[in-house]
Amino acid sequence: MSDSVSLKQWPEEERPRERMLQHGAEALSHAELLAILLRTGSSSETAVHLAARILQQSGSLRGLVDMGHGDLTRIKGIGPAKALQIRAGIELGRRLARSRREETVAVRRPEDAADYLMEDLRYLQVEHFVCLFLNTKNHIVARETLSVGTLNASLVHPREVFRAAIRHGSASLICAHNHPSGDPTPSAEDRALTARLQEAGQLVGIEVLDHIVIGDGRFISLKERGLM
Repeated sequence: MSDSVSLKQWPEEERPRERMLQHGAEALSHAELLAILLRTGSSSETAVHLAARILQQSGSLRGLVDMGHGDLTRIKGIGPAKALQIRAGIELGRRLARSRREETVAVRRPEDAADYLMEDLRYLQVEHFVCLFLNTKNHIVARETLSVGTLNASLVHPREVFRAAIRHGSASLICAHNHPSGDPTPSAEDRALTARLQEAGQLVGIEVLDHIVIGDGRFISLKERGLM
């Protein structure tokens, strides 16, 4: 079928919106779902063909997540409005992935903290240092990103960590940061920072329970590894 054919000329059962209404979102391809977000194509191609070309140029859904506004608008047929539509859809997906039921989230084991942060941190291209602040029942009372570092290092001072902990009235905290490489193996710098934070926590009476390193779908707990 020619790219110049409008979606309105497609058989109704082949149009993405109609297929989604009839069969559900799970029945649609990546390109069809993206086409629904785009709403329209261009004078030379349908929204589905444009979506397929975007996915081809990004390399994968993961590649699409990594593309910024400028990257998207450099694709033929994608203007500022369509780029914003794509970015909004991605952000909604991220928020849904990290959404929780209204009841308070409790952290009982390293997996709880890793699950809570994984979808937010795994795709980031620079290191983000995040703290989860907990009450006496290990419920998360607050979360803050305290440092955004370079590709290979995240710089954070214990003073900033415990200032935030005191502000939130937390009894303990869990530190976490991502490795953009996707490999969560702790570095020597990660271990040294953890030791400094533990020492500072002992002084102010706020325990550092763990330091979680997030990779791409994987994590390592320094506590579990005996590194703290």
